[in-house]
Parts: sequence; C-alpha cells; structure tokens
Amino acid sequence: MLVGVISDTHGTLPDAVTEAFRGVEQIVHAGDVGSQQVLDDLEAIAPVVAVRGNMDAGELEWRLPEVAVLRCGPYRLVVGHILERLRRSEVVSGADIIVSGHTHRADVTRSAGVVFVNPGTAGQAGRDGRGRTVAVLDCAADPLAVSIIEL
Repeated sequence: MLVGVISDTHGTLPDAVTEAFRGVEQIVHAGDVGSQQVLDDLEAIAPVVAVRGNMDAGELEWRLPEVAVLRCGPYRLVVGHILERLRRSEVVSGADIIVSGHTHRADVTRSAGVVFVNPGTAGQAGRDGRGRTVAVLDCAADPLAVSIIEL
C-alpha cells in the first residue's frame, strides 16, 4: 500500500503533486491545508485524511481534527501537525509511524521502533534548503520504506 504524505500547502497545491502521488491509495495531509480546494484536488488523486494546522482557520479549523489515526498496511499511523504536541499525547502510544508537518523541513527519522516522517512543505520553499517536497510511504515493504520527493 502506497500512502502519499503532504503538509503545509497553505492553499497552494503544485501540479507536480499529481505525478508524485501517482499510484498512491491514500493521502495524508499533516495540516496547514489553507483551503478546501487543496483537499478537493487531492481527493481527485486518492482518498484524503487531513488534520488541521496552526494556520488553518474558518471552516477548516473546526472541521478538521487535531489528530488522526489510521492503518497503513500492518502499521498504525498517527498524524498531527506539530510533533511536540503529538509526543505529549497518549494517542501516539503504540504508533509505528508518526507523521507531522509545521517545520517546513523534510525529514525521516527512526527511533525506538517508530518512524517519524515530516514531508516538508508542498506550498512554498522549505526551510531546509530544499524546494517543495512531499513523501510517499510504502507500507507493503518490510521494513517500511519512505521516500522524500522534491517537486
């Protein structure tokens, strides 16, 4: 199962996301969506699970949850916008994959059996010297494979 991971679109969805997410069965948006149009455009690619970020306002603020939990093949995936808040939450107990955004820095870290994924920012240049990025999880791989894709 391939899962596309995106964050910090801030109302902008680059055309390159369609190609980057070709073949994904699910998309996870880790907050700072910015507009309903971004979610609609992502839904045209695959079903979307999205959480709210600190910059999401109006309808997105009250409609999107702060945290979402889903299955990614055999893995339990927890998604939220700010990693520090997730770490303080009981919901991460038993998580195999923790997805967050907020920093605009793409990163994949493995620690104590948990894979931490931050796809960076798809909406603007990243703070890590990269441009716009997303990630793809291959949940059928053993071990889990994560790719950061520059757009």
